[in-house]
Amino acid sequence: MGNAPRIGIFDSGIGGLSVATAIRQALPMGRLLYFGDNAHVPYGERTENEILAFSKAITTALLAKGCDAIVIACNTASSAALSALREQYPTLPIVGMEPAVKPAVEHTRTGVVGVLATRATVDGRVLADVVERFAQDVKVIRQACPGLAQRIDAGDFDGPTTEAMLRAWISPMLEQGIDALVLGCTHYPLVRPLIERITGPTVRVIEPSEAIARRLKHLLEEHGLIQGSEDLKDPLQDQGGNMEDSGLMDFYTSGDPASFRKILDRLGSKNAAVEQGTWELDGSLRLP
Repeated sequence: MGNAPRIGIFDSGIGGLSVATAIRQALPMGRLLYFGDNAHVPYGERTENEILAFSKAITTALLAKGCDAIVIACNTASSAALSALREQYPTLPIVGMEPAVKPAVEHTRTGVVGVLATRATVDGRVLADVVERFAQDVKVIRQACPGLAQRIDAGDFDGPTTEAMLRAWISPMLEQGIDALVLGCTHYPLVRPLIERITGPTVRVIEPSEAIARRLKHLLEEHGLIQGSEDLKDPLQDQGGNMEDSGLMDFYTSGDPASFRKILDRLGSKNAAVEQGTWELDGSLRLP
């Protein structure tokens, strides 16, 4: 494969771009193919069977485009589909998401941490398992955020409605003494500045994008898809936080390409080409 593996990344919408940014910084020579399933957003309010079907079809379509590895840049889809996809493709490097509870527990001094996530993630087994493994001696406040992913997908990163929603969820956590807040949906880092304005400087806001990039790097090395660390750089050394270097990225959406492109413009990827992915009647996904 040389030094240019093709990495397929998918999310229910634009949220996974936060993960793609970290991967872009860690793997500058890789080719990233990003699919946002905006036609079906939000995954967090769909059934597990629906999400599993979407995830399988998206993975099939990305593999048909020549991808060497898959990143499920969505906590909800990871919870519903990661195990099944790894069973279906046992030799394929597949990276999923899980809420970053462990570093929050390691950080806390008050013994109280918060988690913001979709309803599906809050109620799902992945978050429950992570809390059981790493937070038995810590109080974890789990807060579902219905409607937040949709507002972010619509480009409302700091408007009054988004701010009011976040304040209503975060303020009770602050009253209970949280000093770490986990962003348990890949959409939420896109409103991190607003969240940090609400929490103030005493609360550490944590999300796993950089850890996902490092995990992907290790898997690519293990599978011989990259030669070694000299082909990469640590995302911690470059936290520009934008999509400016998108020359080796292909963008697809099942929603409106023009709307998706506007979001990319706001995130620093000017004039990026976005192509339309089409859901067929048989449940398959066609990418151009």
